[in-house]
Amino acid sequence: MKRDLRADQELLQTVLGLAQNREFVRAAAIADREIAKGFEHPLLLNVVATRLEQEGRFEEAALLLARAVKISPADVPARNALALCLQRLDRPAESLAHLEILLKAHPELSYAHSSKGNALIALGFLGQARACHLRALEIDPDNVAALSSLASIATHRGEHVDARHYATLVLARMPGYPDAVLSLAAAELAEGAPEKAEALLLGLLCDPRTSALDKARAAGLAGDVCDAMGRRADAFRAYAECNRSLREIHQRYARGPGVLAYARALAAALRAVESQWPARAAAPAAGSAAGPAAGHVFLIGFPRSGTTLLEVALDGHPGVVSAEELPLLTAGVQRYMAEPIDLRPLALADEAALEPLRTAYWNEVRAAGIAPAGRVFVDKYPLNTLKLPLIARLFPAAKVLFAVRDPRDVVLGCFRRRFRMNPAMYELLTVDGAAHFYDAVMEVAEIAAPMLQMAWRQVRYEDLIADFDREMRGILDFLGLEPVAGLGDFAGRATEREQATPSTAQLARGLDRSGIGLWREYATPLAPALPLVERWVDRFGYSA
Repeated sequence: MKRDLRADQELLQTVLGLAQNREFVRAAAIADREIAKGFEHPLLLNVVATRLEQEGRFEEAALLLARAVKISPADVPARNALALCLQRLDRPAESLAHLEILLKAHPELSYAHSSKGNALIALGFLGQARACHLRALEIDPDNVAALSSLASIATHRGEHVDARHYATLVLARMPGYPDAVLSLAAAELAEGAPEKAEALLLGLLCDPRTSALDKARAAGLAGDVCDAMGRRADAFRAYAECNRSLREIHQRYARGPGVLAYARALAAALRAVESQWPARAAAPAAGSAAGPAAGHVFLIGFPRSGTTLLEVALDGHPGVVSAEELPLLTAGVQRYMAEPIDLRPLALADEAALEPLRTAYWNEVRAAGIAPAGRVFVDKYPLNTLKLPLIARLFPAAKVLFAVRDPRDVVLGCFRRRFRMNPAMYELLTVDGAAHFYDAVMEVAEIAAPMLQMAWRQVRYEDLIADFDREMRGILDFLGLEPVAGLGDFAGRATEREQATPSTAQLARGLDRSGIGLWREYATPLAPALPLVERWVDRFGYSA
């Protein structure tokens, strides 16, 4: 049936007017009716998607917005709305792709630069994100989202003076803006005013306009505030409330068997293939895809075990270059370690099969802008512990630095810190889940270490803190590097890092003993989970 162009334009103007007046229910009712009659227009789809998002139905909204973009690829509101919806769905890489397209056609859009910065924050690229938000402010100095995100980036890096500056600018324009309140509260806590921080957070938690995610973040920071004031029971309750909310928000990660089951299956697969595992091979031939690095190190262990401290320290050596938790082994994992796990093909793989995977690894290194030529390349990714069989076959001459820390402090640290969410970090949202996952990952390491015959050095976090210079001399000797001065001056390097982990702000303060033995202050709520890690307490020498 031929459509009446004038009538359609009048209808679209009506819907647009209602949406601009925030009368989304009425606008969406008209849009729903017209879509059902076969009138699919980006504006109508966008309006219905807005209503779905208000109802928390983000997956459905994203499908409608994807249809809108397919109908009209150049429609700016539809593509921008899809990018924002994908961020709410925790799909920042897809969001970033749409924002790149949008900005290529419209580089003048301040809000698109800011949205791109937020996608990069979600992906962990803080330096690039900061540049995007600064560009947004060049175009529009009143861009509140950009100012707020700059405050958040500064908070992650432990630069609380800058965080306070940006947060104050935001709150002058929009009182109660959640990100700015959180940054200001973190600054008050860092500067020794936990009471002020607590008052700010209580205001945010009591505000009915605060989203579930922002309330979760506020509860987690409130836990830190209570911990700083010695109120451990209150702190634990706040952490538990934060994590309960995060489990609900990210419940999609609870579907399927999960990474805990994967870790346990990997341990069984290692045992099953032990008799078929080849003896340690020589390094790949010079000039092959083994890469240009003078040395190759995998820095692994478990989250909150001191890997970030060790990486930032090593980064101060002129002979070292590192990767900040980049997924460089993806091609090999997909080829040989996908579920259901059977390690026999990996054990029996010949050089013709392995060499392309080495090439893929080094291509990922280069794509990340890392130039390891002539230096020792440190691939720091704690949970690469679960990729040890692949590492051993691809890089038999590589060395392993295995970070350990009192398992009880590790479990507590994982429970009380906020990570970028993924299936592995989802396991850490309960004390029991963190303890079970730790136990499973350590089981893999215990089987793999002797079986894979790699050069292996265990690094105790507590020893590194107690005598940093002595421990670093031993580590450098293991890596074949000469001692140099200044490795302990890592505070400044920590704030310059592209990626941020929960350790980054802490490292900006230098060596810190406050977390050693902290589990004792939380012994009562931790008690049900402690038997799960007891054997590792004994194995790593923490029983005394």
